[in-house]
This record gives sequence, C-alpha cells and structure tokens, in this order.
Amino acid sequence: MAEIKDPENTILIELSGGMVTIELMPDVAPQHSARMKELARDGSYDGVVFHRVIDGFMAQTGDVAHGKEGGNLRAAGTGGSDKPDLPAEFSKLPHDRGTLGAARSQNPNSANSQFFINFSDNHFLNGQYTVYGRVIDGMDHVDAITMGEPPATPDTMISVKVAADA
Repeated sequence: MAEIKDPENTILIELSGGMVTIELMPDVAPQHSARMKELARDGSYDGVVFHRVIDGFMAQTGDVAHGKEGGNLRAAGTGGSDKPDLPAEFSKLPHDRGTLGAARSQNPNSANSQFFINFSDNHFLNGQYTVYGRVIDGMDHVDAITMGEPPATPDTMISVKVAADA
C-alpha cells in the first residue's frame, strides 16, 4: 500500500478486486476535489457502477443519479448529483495513465459527479477535461474492471471514502 501523505485529500475506492487509492489535487482543481470528497462523505458514490469502460482508454463511473447497482443502468452516464455543475478547472497536467478526469457533456462547465480513470496516456484529452487526481495505489484493480459500453456485468464501487474518515 502506498504511503498516504494527506489523508484529507486521499480517496479510497473499494472494488471487488481490492482497494484503489487516489490522491486528489486541490491545489490544481479545488472545486472538483471538494466535490469528490463531499459525495464520498455523504455515501453518494457507494454502489455506483463503472458504466463505460474502454480497453486501452479509460474507466468511467460516478453517475450517482442513474448508476446505482440494481437501478436502470441504461440511463447510467446521463446524470450527476443534486449539486450544481462545476466550472472547468483546466491545467497543464497531462492525462497520463492513472490520472482522474472529470467527465462532462460537450459543455466544458458541465462536470458534476462523474469521473474517469485513464488506462493509458491519453494526451489528446489535455486541456479539455479537468485533471484532479491520480491513482497512487491499486491501478492493477482498475486495469481489471470489466470492459464494455456498458459492461454486461459492470463492476461497482463498493465504497468510496476520504482516507481521513476511514
């Protein structure tokens, strides 16, 4: 397990295969980092599926409105949370393997609760999607997430917690 330097800005995602540790970047994307912590703390992400997983590209999840396991997963990917959308927080950080990006519609200021984890360096996304975290441990568990758009039997975020609260 990687050393957690800042528990208040570290997210722990429990998958069936094991724990994924994400270091948030509040200095780069303060609003996106705060939103992820807020949704983790209120349990919104618990039980949400990975609804879009493309081999060699990324794994997307976080639709707290439509992505709960056991719900109508055909709508997964179309919703967010009951919180307002976030303005883009673009930076010079590249979309490297293991980085966390804010999913959104065509509108750059429409990110809400959905996010994706890059399987590979996806530099064509640079400057178009907010980067606000990186996997520091458990990328092998991310690599094992079931592929599909949507996957026939999607993997679920069993629990999502801020490390300071765990």
